[in-house]
Amino acid sequence: MRRFLTTKGIIGLTLLILIALVAILGPLILSPDAATAMDMTARRSPPSFKHPFGTDQLGRDLLFRVVLGARTSLEIAVSAVMMSIVLGLPLGMISGYFGGRTDNILMRLVDTLLAFPALLLALTISAVLGPNVQNTIIAIGIAFTPFLARIIRGEALRVAQMPYVEAARASGTTDVMIMVRHVLPNILPAVIVQGTISLAFAILAEAGLSFLGLGTQPPAASWGLMIQASRDQLDIAPWTALVPGLAVALTVLGLNMVGDVLRDILDPRSK
Repeated sequence: MRRFLTTKGIIGLTLLILIALVAILGPLILSPDAATAMDMTARRSPPSFKHPFGTDQLGRDLLFRVVLGARTSLEIAVSAVMMSIVLGLPLGMISGYFGGRTDNILMRLVDTLLAFPALLLALTISAVLGPNVQNTIIAIGIAFTPFLARIIRGEALRVAQMPYVEAARASGTTDVMIMVRHVLPNILPAVIVQGTISLAFAILAEAGLSFLGLGTQPPAASWGLMIQASRDQLDIAPWTALVPGLAVALTVLGLNMVGDVLRDILDPRSK
């Protein structure tokens, strides 16, 4: 805790707590229709007392849309990262622990996926499956899996050569029990750090897919979709892109700060 409570850790954690509270409490306080309620007499209104963040081209309050869009964007990011962990953790752990032919086969599969840029792979999968929230989660989750599998494989390879693992093998412990009791607990710090950093990239990926029309679809509210809808009015209503853009930037900043501090704490090589 003493190493975490640095300036970077406090700022990052504060940002994440505030954004999480907005995502959790916002939909409970506001009605679901608040993000889609239109007032054509107040189209493209600049920030004011009535509309603190201004309104968009359809007269929708940007404050309500940012608050309600926080849950959508964070749900997609968290779900996609959890999916990549579920897929990449056993893949990387089995590959690193057993090595040999198993490692070669699994890592060639991972290398095939790594040959495509993550956003391009997510875009292709989303285009094939169709644009909606569930398919966006699947696309981002699959695109991030090879990166996580590579990191886990390296950690598992390191742990598998430790003396306590050799002692467990010599005592007759099965490979499954060794992986569960010895390998998994010792690679979890790397998984936690990479998962935190991946959340930041997942939010950016969701914004990118929505901007290209392959993510969240109208009339739902998400930060990426708000940026996409504002691209044709930046010269007359710049706040329509600035508000969701700041929400994305602050969330990514908080996640990167927390991820950096966690890496410094959990990585033995940094001590």
